[in-house]
Amino acid sequence: MAQFVIAGQPAPSISGEVTKVMNPATGEVVDTVPKGTREDVRRAIDSAEQGFKKWSKVSPAERGEILFKGAKLLEAHNAELAEILTKEQGKPLREAKMEIRRCQLTFEYYAGLGKNLRSVQIPIQEGRFAMVLRLPIGVCASIVPWNFPISLMGNKLAPGLLAGNAIVVKPASTTPLTDIRCIQLLNQAGLPEGTLNVVTGPGSTVGQELLDNPKIGKIGFTGATATGKMVMRSAAETLKRVTLELGGSDPLIVCDDADMDEAVSAASVGRFFNCGQACLAVKRLYLFDSIADAFIEKLKEKVKRLTPGNGLNNATRVGPLHTADQRKEVEDQIADALKRGARVVAGGKRPEGAEYENGHFLQPTLVVDVPDDAQLAQDECFGPALPIFRVKSIEEAVDRANNSIYGLGSSIFTSDLYKAHYAAEKLQAGYTWVNSAQIIFDELPFGGWKQSGMGHEHGTEALEHYTLAKSVVISPRPLK
Repeated sequence: MAQFVIAGQPAPSISGEVTKVMNPATGEVVDTVPKGTREDVRRAIDSAEQGFKKWSKVSPAERGEILFKGAKLLEAHNAELAEILTKEQGKPLREAKMEIRRCQLTFEYYAGLGKNLRSVQIPIQEGRFAMVLRLPIGVCASIVPWNFPISLMGNKLAPGLLAGNAIVVKPASTTPLTDIRCIQLLNQAGLPEGTLNVVTGPGSTVGQELLDNPKIGKIGFTGATATGKMVMRSAAETLKRVTLELGGSDPLIVCDDADMDEAVSAASVGRFFNCGQACLAVKRLYLFDSIADAFIEKLKEKVKRLTPGNGLNNATRVGPLHTADQRKEVEDQIADALKRGARVVAGGKRPEGAEYENGHFLQPTLVVDVPDDAQLAQDECFGPALPIFRVKSIEEAVDRANNSIYGLGSSIFTSDLYKAHYAAEKLQAGYTWVNSAQIIFDELPFGGWKQSGMGHEHGTEALEHYTLAKSVVISPRPLK
């Protein structure tokens, strides 16, 4: 059985209760983890307080060196971590390896910033000078989702640790195993005891204690928009700082002058990577009417080659959905679209065969003639179903793309500089890709607009969310 990590050591739950971690492809038990209580969380927070006293005294350059050692440990254990991740989350092994690599690169990026952190001196008046210091917050909490449990944890840990904070991590209850193992490795890199802790258990107890406890100064949360609103309300009671990376319904616009093969590939990968279970997945496809039929035929052929299966099988292109409830939600969204006049042109069913009987599989699905008021158009579809819409102009495409409560990512394929610039300026989203796949870069700030979140991860901007600004005015004594 896996254990908590508190004060750098394995620790059981006070309750003695455990939670089973299940394989979404087979229905088999992968392992068990402790079912944490509020008291367990308080133990971890107290440990983090002690760790912070030591870690905050370490210079930023030395912190960077330790983070780099942690990145190299993740690299060395990539295969081991990827196999655990595939078993508990369901994604194909090659995607799991990419996710571990993504987390490693995030740690390397922030490690490289360690020698570049500095305060600012500001002249104000004769005989006085001022500084603006960036100081660590103290004990922070990271609440991590199940769809990308490692890379999204890394987005919070790397800048938070580099800034000098201690952190308590709450993994998703269904994907805690890889997070625990990663935290064990990061502690081996040289973090002082208590700097990085993990407690597993339900959000109603473990998560709520992190939100309620006044010793926590910052919450980094990734998850559904509805849950993010609850996090924000709870954090308000003690005025915790909060960054929220929430849901999305990202549009991809393909113009009549686009490179069709490149756009087809981007639509396929962008929608069906991780079985469509990504905040930044392509969730709405807008095609210029003149190229729509040809585009759909090319995309259909590509989608038909995406074979669902157990992620541990090297031939698998698309794994299962993470849970039975998640599959049912996507199936209900497809059914709602069909009732409103839409048509399925590829997929739409559960694959048949003995290998699929105990898993949460669904064929990659394309749906056309979807009305704008359908659930597939208005809600976030967290699974392998892509609604397709026809448009006549860039202005219509952008207007319809913006008709959403979400504003996370967006994409456009075009060879027309006007259309590219128009979309980049007018699309209401925190990220826009032009003729490019949906890849996040550590160098660039990432954050949602509207109900897709607040604050930023990645970039130097993330460090600002893990520090407090302090103005200092100094009047030196005159020389005698």
